[in-house]
Amino acid sequence: MAKYRIAWLPGDGVGNDVMECARLVLDMLDFDAEYVPGDIGWGFWKAEGEALPERTKTMMKETDCALFGAITSKPKEEADKELTPELQSKGFIYFSPIVQLRQEFNLHTNRRPCKAYAGNPLNYRDDIDIVIFRENTEGMYGGVEFYPLPQEVYDVLDRNHPKMKKFEKFGLENIAVSTRIMTRQGCENIVKRAFEYAKKFGRKSVTVVDKPNVLRETGGLMLRTAREVAKDYPDIPLWETNIDAQCMWLVKNPQDYDVIVAENMFGDILSDLAAQLVGGLGFACSANVGDDYAVFEPTHGSAPKYSGQYKVNPMAMLLTAKMMLEWLEEVDSAATLEDAVMEVIAEGKVKTYDMGGSDTSLQVAEAVAAKL
Repeated sequence: MAKYRIAWLPGDGVGNDVMECARLVLDMLDFDAEYVPGDIGWGFWKAEGEALPERTKTMMKETDCALFGAITSKPKEEADKELTPELQSKGFIYFSPIVQLRQEFNLHTNRRPCKAYAGNPLNYRDDIDIVIFRENTEGMYGGVEFYPLPQEVYDVLDRNHPKMKKFEKFGLENIAVSTRIMTRQGCENIVKRAFEYAKKFGRKSVTVVDKPNVLRETGGLMLRTAREVAKDYPDIPLWETNIDAQCMWLVKNPQDYDVIVAENMFGDILSDLAAQLVGGLGFACSANVGDDYAVFEPTHGSAPKYSGQYKVNPMAMLLTAKMMLEWLEEVDSAATLEDAVMEVIAEGKVKTYDMGGSDTSLQVAEAVAAKL
């Protein structure tokens, strides 16, 4: 019997390609696992009206964690049109399966390291080593939205906020509302995770990013909570920045930043920006972590035009597998894998098109496996 049971979720497009690369490398590490395949992705939405079938969630509850490839998501109208004819106009609503997983498994912490590896020609600078902590279940991605705006919702908002009245003239059928719901508990949890990480790994600072001068209630809650949490970590400075300024400063002086913490949407934006500084999404790995379960995924999309061509950079997926090994406390295997990735990047002999090469995803993965 294998030591671990891993939910294996390739998803869509190049998700299948990069997961094949991950399997090749994990097998070379002699990682003792049973990989349990799960149905997830655009094909299941079109055929069943559910991109994350209930059977997949049930299966995942019997595993230690999940490794996830990539997912295709489209706007509401496009998603509706791609349903099979017999399912159209039957009330099916598309929800991003990765967002569902984060919320249903309470994967409250999204951790995204952005590290410049020596020899990568795409590095903005070679001294960048940033870890972004993104609250994963609340904020602008909490999913509480309305269109058109129901009368009863408008009435409640109108009674409690004087600025609602000015929108009434447009007609409720023309108003869309997305909420940004944040809790003290959610803010406290993500900031504590950031500080604990900084303490454990000797990081020099934690920067909390929001926009409290405009988003006074939600941003203010995040900032006040961060200041309270910071009191328990007197040896680690807390820096405070606004999201717009932080984007500029990340481009200007990325080497100044160490651990960054933000709510859901702002964390998403910052992690993509930071990823580009160290080579792009082909190097961007992430972990969605809860109290007793985790889903690991590269942050790139499904790139359907490249599906099956083994064209995209698999390093993000291999570094994601490294994060999974760390979470499972297979720290020696994780370190060995990262060393192999670093060697292949530094040598620069085998590389995909984004790095100026012509090698396939599998050839890169084979080069990493050879180092193991």
